[in-house]
Amino acid sequence: MNWFTKTFSSTIGRKIVMSITGLFLCSFLVVHLLGNLQLFKDDGGAAFNIYSDFMAHNGIIRFMEIILVLGFLFHIYDAIVLTRRNKAARPIDYAEQRPQENSTWSSRNMGLLGTVILVFLIIHLWNFFVPARFGGLEGVVIEDVEYENLYLRVMESFNVWWYVAIYVISMVALAYHLIHGFQSAFQTLGLDHKKYTPFIQGFGYFFSVVVCLAFAAIPLYFFFFK
Repeated sequence: MNWFTKTFSSTIGRKIVMSITGLFLCSFLVVHLLGNLQLFKDDGGAAFNIYSDFMAHNGIIRFMEIILVLGFLFHIYDAIVLTRRNKAARPIDYAEQRPQENSTWSSRNMGLLGTVILVFLIIHLWNFFVPARFGGLEGVVIEDVEYENLYLRVMESFNVWWYVAIYVISMVALAYHLIHGFQSAFQTLGLDHKKYTPFIQGFGYFFSVVVCLAFAAIPLYFFFFK
């Protein structure tokens, strides 16, 4: 296993791991968004509460949560290691730099964007995931079956202006993070070609903007209309 350890602890190996875990996390965003769209149904939260109960008690989903957590941990750890290696390789900046001429703002600030997203993720998990998994939510009866009322928690949270602001700002940060990360992941994996790259960049931009706009629309919808 020595060759395996050396390969994936090298700089290129860590970039590959970051790319794979990043694309995996993109797939999670889609699944998570599809579930959260239940919040827009005008049924008093019934569909969302039933969906949340299914996610909390389905064995396959619970197993995938472990994979998801590992994906996040590997992605974050490799990002920290690569950032430190880059700084160690060039401890003193060049005398004259014009980074805006050969790189995008998001590519130069991936660390900052990632930090904002990580802080949001901790707040988000503490506010929703922990109560949903470990108790603390009120019950609600839907068709003679009692469910935990996560919908009520959503309504209460998204009627607090500063929490809505944090959520929306974090989605902006996530959009910028994805815009660079999506196409960068394909490039790292060797899927970089003049025929495919424009499509990958275009789709990545579309994916990043649409997904993050949809997520940001949820707290804004509750704050202004609920």
